[in-house]
Amino acid sequence: MTARAARHVVAVGSGKGGVGKSTVTLNLAFALRRSGWNVGLLDADLYGPDIPLMLNLKREQEAKRWDFWRGGDVRLQPVEQSGLQVMSVGFLLAERQSLTFAAPLLGAALRQLVEQVDWRSLDVLLIDLPPGTADLQQQLLGVVALAGAVVVVGPQDVAHLDARKFVDFLRGAEVRILGGVENMAGLVCPHCGERIDVFPPAATSRAIWADGVPLLGRIPLEPDLAKQEHEFDRIGTELVARLEAA
Repeated sequence: MTARAARHVVAVGSGKGGVGKSTVTLNLAFALRRSGWNVGLLDADLYGPDIPLMLNLKREQEAKRWDFWRGGDVRLQPVEQSGLQVMSVGFLLAERQSLTFAAPLLGAALRQLVEQVDWRSLDVLLIDLPPGTADLQQQLLGVVALAGAVVVVGPQDVAHLDARKFVDFLRGAEVRILGGVENMAGLVCPHCGERIDVFPPAATSRAIWADGVPLLGRIPLEPDLAKQEHEFDRIGTELVARLEAA
C-alpha cells in the first residue's frame, strides 16, 4: 500500500525552525492513534530528520549509496513504534551521516519514501515537512495529493510572520489549511498558578489567526506530560472532525 491509498494525507509544516514542529507532529500522531485511527508518520525532513531521535531509533552503519529504484520490486518497510508506522531517511542513513543530495534529486528521494513504503491500512499519513517553502515542500505537491495541512507556529511575532509565508505558499498551491497549532504558548507557574508568557506574543493583527487560519490549539511549556497529552488529544479530535467533514 502506498501513501496514495491512505484515507487522508496531511502535511505538518512551519515557516521557520525552532518552533517544535516535529515534536508537535509526533505528539499529534500519538493522539490520533489513541483515538483509534491507524496512523503513519513520514519524516520528510531529508536534511535534518528528527523523528528517529525522538523515538530513540537510530542506525549506526553508514549507507554507502542510495539506489533510485525505477518500478522495481524493492519495497521499504515502515518501523512500527507504539502503534505508529514510521518512515524516515534517518532509518536509511547513519545517525551522524549527512544527506548530500543536490536539490534536483530531492524529489526522487521523497517519491521513494512516499510510494515505495509498504504502509498498512492507514487512516491518516502525517508528513513532517522541513521548515520553510523551499524545493522539498514544492516537490511534495507533485508526489502526493494532500487532504490538508497543519501549520505549527511559536507565539513570537517573528514566528507568526514566517508562518504567514507558509500559509501563503499553501494557499497558492490550493492546499486546504486545516488549522494551526501554537507551540510553547506560555507556562503556568507551579507555585502560584499564574500564566507566564515566556516569549512576547505576536500582536493580534500580525498573527496567522488574522489571516483566517483556524486555531486548533495552544501547547504550553508544560513539564507535566499528561496535561500536554490531554491537549493533543483535544487537538486530534478537532483535526479528525475537520478531515471527516471534507
